[in-house]
Amino acid sequence: MKHRILFVDDEPQVLQGLRRMLHGQSRDWEMHFAPGAKEALEVMAATPMDMVVSDMRMPGMDGVQLLAEIKSRFPKAIRLALSGHMDERMIMGCTKVVHQYLSKPCSPEIMISVLRRILALRRYLAEEALACLTSSLDQIPSLPKMYLAIQEELQSSRCSLKKIGEIISTDVGMSAKILQLVNSSFFGMCTKVASPAQAVNLLGTETVKALVLHVQIFSQYDPRKCPNFSLARLSRHSLITATLAKRICAIESAAKDVQEDAFLAGILHDVGKLIFAVNCPVLYDEILEMISSRHLSLASVEQDALGASHAQLGAYLLGLWGMADPVVEAIAFHHHPALSATSQFTPLTALHAADSLILGIQPEGPTGKAEGPDMNYLEACELGDRIEEWEKPAKELFGMTVDEA
Repeated sequence: MKHRILFVDDEPQVLQGLRRMLHGQSRDWEMHFAPGAKEALEVMAATPMDMVVSDMRMPGMDGVQLLAEIKSRFPKAIRLALSGHMDERMIMGCTKVVHQYLSKPCSPEIMISVLRRILALRRYLAEEALACLTSSLDQIPSLPKMYLAIQEELQSSRCSLKKIGEIISTDVGMSAKILQLVNSSFFGMCTKVASPAQAVNLLGTETVKALVLHVQIFSQYDPRKCPNFSLARLSRHSLITATLAKRICAIESAAKDVQEDAFLAGILHDVGKLIFAVNCPVLYDEILEMISSRHLSLASVEQDALGASHAQLGAYLLGLWGMADPVVEAIAFHHHPALSATSQFTPLTALHAADSLILGIQPEGPTGKAEGPDMNYLEACELGDRIEEWEKPAKELFGMTVDEA
């Protein structure tokens, strides 16, 4: 079936331009166009849409209000903002209702690429077996309260790094673990970091926020009933992979938000393994033993035995959490990046390369068959010759240590 996409803009010439620009996609997409929020909601009520792409500045009900209404009434629809300029109120409102933001003017190539990627991701995570699996699990982690508190502070008009540091400091155990990680050689600090506020100031809010997730998610559960699963190994591998993914982004001169998304995706890329180990400890222990002795692909065995891979399960969880699509996409496809329908450098590219390189150098526990980087995918991204350059920081990371006690 064709994907249904609704474009909303109060300027007729913009809608006409979109019609012309996207005419070549009519074989795959059923496109609808609405000249305002009222008309958009009427279209949505009559015909279910897979995606809504809306301008932000419109008379009456603006884009933020429209997408908030769509989120409430049609929660399955993907919501994109398309705008040339937004004031502070719109920016803050967008973070709560928009899956992705596109800037005007937006070239046909970029728009088509972004829409294809998002639709491919949604299709991949909409498999019935995955939905059945997640509904049957007893223990699925929720977003930690401290993470939500930091997120809320970041959206405040009076946000300050000092306040974020104070939020972290309210939990003595969290403060100690964050400082332990920040002062480890992974982050290469020239001076000892003495407080969470200083850590936020030196590393930035997004990196520290990702570390808060790392600490809290990996301390929520103790999967002792799964002997072949090591929480310490998984935690270390996630941190190393995240660090390398961010360094690969820096080497390729990727934008700051791409680097931050790659780091967050690296921190959480194997969270699906933790969920399996906690909810299906006996079966997952058998799976880990099997892949170790028979040299099989972990993702393939998970798919056969459980109905989904840890990558799919982790991405599904992050989707429920409302994480940004580039992060969800990176986790969903980090073993099979060619399924993402893109040939651009994204957080997925960095995570796939980082995870493959790290596992190739030193696997952390039973990981199954080491498949290495997907060279066909990297060649399609015109990055096939960059592996040797990325291997250098990968090898350097194994000379670094972080106390897992």
